[in-house]
Amino acid sequence: MDFFYADNAATSYPKPKEVADSITNYLVNIGANVGRGSYKRAISASNTVYETRELLCELFNFNEPMNVIFTSNITESINIIIKGFLKSGDHALVSSMEHNAVMRSLSSLSKSEVDYSIAKCSKEGFIDINDLVSKIKSNTKLIIINHVSNVSGSIQKIQEISKIANQRNIAFVIDSAQSAGVLPIDFKQLNLAALPFTGHKGLLGPEGTGGLLLTNEMAQAINPLKYGGTGSDSSNIYQPDIMPDKFESGTLNIPGIFGLNAALKFIKREGINNILSHELEIGTLFLNNILNISNIVLHGPRDMESRLSVFSITFKNIDNSEAAYLLDKDYNIMTRCGLHCSPLAHKTLETYPGGTIRFSFGYFSNKTDIDYISECLLKLSKN
Repeated sequence: MDFFYADNAATSYPKPKEVADSITNYLVNIGANVGRGSYKRAISASNTVYETRELLCELFNFNEPMNVIFTSNITESINIIIKGFLKSGDHALVSSMEHNAVMRSLSSLSKSEVDYSIAKCSKEGFIDINDLVSKIKSNTKLIIINHVSNVSGSIQKIQEISKIANQRNIAFVIDSAQSAGVLPIDFKQLNLAALPFTGHKGLLGPEGTGGLLLTNEMAQAINPLKYGGTGSDSSNIYQPDIMPDKFESGTLNIPGIFGLNAALKFIKREGINNILSHELEIGTLFLNNILNISNIVLHGPRDMESRLSVFSITFKNIDNSEAAYLLDKDYNIMTRCGLHCSPLAHKTLETYPGGTIRFSFGYFSNKTDIDYISECLLKLSKN
């Protein structure tokens, strides 16, 4: 029996074939470390890593490839920004739709006398702009906002928030976990201070890849999260300040970066606007189907103009965990139930503590998937 994957918000699947091919090519035919040797294979590996920085610059309209930092995932990237930038006495501002990558990082700084406020959001997951403005303080140094919710799929008005932040000289950062590779993101137009990203969701790369883009000012202001060997200035016992070495201690996930390189080239060939158009088309089909099932409640926006294809639902007649179990056992549908590492979002949507069942679709989802999943949801709703 075929399986039906609806958990792209956790990680995209399948990946483009080129991603696996590129990883295999590195492991089989290259295998050398980056920045640790001057022989031909090491130089070849270094060239691909640098090319990947350039591809990310092109995708996000960013001019500084040496300020593209590779990490293991967006969680690490967010930790670098929050823990490395905020100092004692500083204040940060977030929304009530944030992921635990942001909330736990901020909470860990409470003993360092770093304070934060939470701007409230509507029941559909949209930030109350007036409430956000009212919570800005004289010592607010950072506004970090979830671009697209991993629970409700709601898209925040980041252009408007960017203007608010920049008028007050506050560093503005977006969590792009659910948007990078699907929605166009223009680093310059948004006047971002930093852009953390993950490689394994919308960017279609392998797990264990991620990074962040930093302005020169932020690169100077942030302290590294890790210290160690960089392959440069090895006689110095202090961490070098040159980029990207300042933030890239230890061996990078070179096989993963090779895979990400191929994924970025795939996105470039397909066109991000075509990718977005496909996701909206698939999302519209699913949305229209579930809105017509009486025993299913949709949590989040009820139109595709202000959301991506991440849908949270609950059944009126079945427990979330049981429904997810039956979808897998009886219908081979892979989805995710619970709080999705975003308890604040679920409190905002009024789905806490039970959470929801989340269906999330990607570039390789198709009409057959949507029709089958919708049919199975209708069957379950009549149980």
